[in-house]
Amino acid sequence: MGLLLAIDIGNTNIAMGAFDGDELAGRWSVPSAACSSPDGFATVLRTLFSPAGIEISSLEGCIICSVVPALNGVVRAALGGLIAEPVRIVGDDVEAGVKALVEKPSEVGSDRLVNIVAGFDRYKEALIIVDLGTAATFDVVTPKGEYAGGVIAPGIGISAEALFKKTALLPRVEPERPERVIGTNTVNSIRSGLYWGFVGLVDGIIERMIGELGYAPLVIATGGAASLVTGSSRFVKQCDENLTLKGLRIIYERNTR
Repeated sequence: MGLLLAIDIGNTNIAMGAFDGDELAGRWSVPSAACSSPDGFATVLRTLFSPAGIEISSLEGCIICSVVPALNGVVRAALGGLIAEPVRIVGDDVEAGVKALVEKPSEVGSDRLVNIVAGFDRYKEALIIVDLGTAATFDVVTPKGEYAGGVIAPGIGISAEALFKKTALLPRVEPERPERVIGTNTVNSIRSGLYWGFVGLVDGIIERMIGELGYAPLVIATGGAASLVTGSSRFVKQCDENLTLKGLRIIYERNTR
């Protein structure tokens, strides 16, 4: 049996995982901007796979979730003649299988539904899934595994970039946890504001969600900034950076059995 390639196309990065059954055999992340053509994406794959001893020809199938529709065709074209099964895109070729209890279910990002599939499959209880990427999303999952609604906010990277671009004298600072809250120079002051301001945003939204729900679901974090926040947050204690990739594998298996 060949490998399954799961691809999560984001605004900033493309996360990819090669699954051998339910085991993650390899995991990579590349800038979305580096994959603007089919040939370019195929070259990126070969470059990443080679050190892991993986050949593209060993891929049996591929499933994608994407928030950048313009890149869907690029990936499909790059892999179309290289794998045994057709490339499947969640929302186009396959459905996530999550009931959305919102006004316009079609507006819910496929990546958010994929996260719900993975989270509920693992924990089988009410959840708040926090995905901290380019945007920060907070999704409520009912005890039945339904999507009840959520929140969308700017991610920490967007905040850092906006602060740099909209001010004349402040430097660009990479978000990371500072040693102290009170900064003694400009860089540390910015870093503290970015980090603790973002942790405050995460905790404030979760706290208000719990207040509206009337009970406290299990909170899971995923996305590029998940590990940055986990431990500092009062609510985020579980972190799974591969949650979306795992959800893609589950959806693929459910639709190809």
